[in-house]
Amino acid sequence: MACCLDEEKPQLPPGGAERLHSIWVRKGIPLGLAVLVLLAGPAVVEGATAGAQSSPAVTTVTLQAPTPYRPHPPNGGTDDYHCTLVNPHEKQNSFIISSQFYPNSIEVHHAILFLVPPALAAEAEAVNDAGKGWTCFGETALPGASLAHIGDTPWLSAWAPGHGEDVLPTGTGQPLPEGSLVIMQIHYNLLVGDKPVRAKLVLHTVPASTPLRPLSLALMPGPPDIPCTAGVTGSLCSRAASLSDLGHRFGSGAVEFVNTLESICGRNAADPPAGDTTSCSWPVLKAGTVVRVGAHMHLTGRSLQITLNPGTPTQKTLLDVPNYNFDYQRGYTLQMPVPVVPGDRIQVTCTYDPTLRQELPALRNLPARFVTWGDGSSDEMCLGLVMTVPPANSPGAIGWPKRVDSDAISF
Repeated sequence: MACCLDEEKPQLPPGGAERLHSIWVRKGIPLGLAVLVLLAGPAVVEGATAGAQSSPAVTTVTLQAPTPYRPHPPNGGTDDYHCTLVNPHEKQNSFIISSQFYPNSIEVHHAILFLVPPALAAEAEAVNDAGKGWTCFGETALPGASLAHIGDTPWLSAWAPGHGEDVLPTGTGQPLPEGSLVIMQIHYNLLVGDKPVRAKLVLHTVPASTPLRPLSLALMPGPPDIPCTAGVTGSLCSRAASLSDLGHRFGSGAVEFVNTLESICGRNAADPPAGDTTSCSWPVLKAGTVVRVGAHMHLTGRSLQITLNPGTPTQKTLLDVPNYNFDYQRGYTLQMPVPVVPGDRIQVTCTYDPTLRQELPALRNLPARFVTWGDGSSDEMCLGLVMTVPPANSPGAIGWPKRVDSDAISF
């Protein structure tokens, strides 16, 4: 049954989420989508005060890198991930109700904005290199962060091409604690240029006393395994050679992530099924209400679906993007929010057109390759993004949360 749109069941092995958390880099995954069906228009989340986002005083916070950054990819690659630390000078707990990232250059492939809570602010300042920031391939928001910190630097916002102002669903907000910092993680694609870039982020906030329902984000990836098209050959057309090249460009952690994701999604990591379509099913671990969804692939992505409880009588299509377009990505608010409970599963399915590697200007001069998950613009991704709020009438359903963190991989 189709749901809501203006958006084989492999079991998670013991310790699977923890193993993936330990290497999940939360990079190269912009929040947004392309063309969607089924969803239209904003939703007022039940249990929150209608108009709560417009009645309190709204504060505008502008954050910008202190100096321009000129991307320089390592190891002969064409992609650079760089993190810049900025200070919103928050004097009170607040909720973000909308944001807008300004890339200010075509080199910017995507950006993710991470929260650094006050307890980690000194650690972030220590790696900031006197305001110059740091390279963040294969890293969490903070370099060398321990597993205990993985969920402590949640996304505040994200941007990808076509994604304009990010207005959150009415009655919801993203917590921004007093004294926190923000990391702007920017992926630069040097296939289109290498100019110095000084990006900017604008946040609109309201006081924490505003009766909003706090948002949390779950990231649900699937493993692309896309062979070279028929008649196309090259040294990187074997999966083993392609993964070796991936490790050279982004480090061994990138290969470890690919293989761990294969295992969690019920595949043989040494010899997973190859093809133009992939899927993975993720368990819902806590009750909530889905209010927003997103999808992300790279340049050869063609379609993406997010499905609740596939193959059951309660199946619902949360998101269907039949004509994915990398250059038009945005988030989608469900017209009718959907409750989920432990025991439910959410599946992400992605389809690609590998012939685009021979057609698109940004890809056609690159060597042919077996394409896996990877940070580069010439690699691929399959990612469903699912934003939830606490169930209505539950403790903490409305107001400032007891803990500000990220659901990271699953609910």
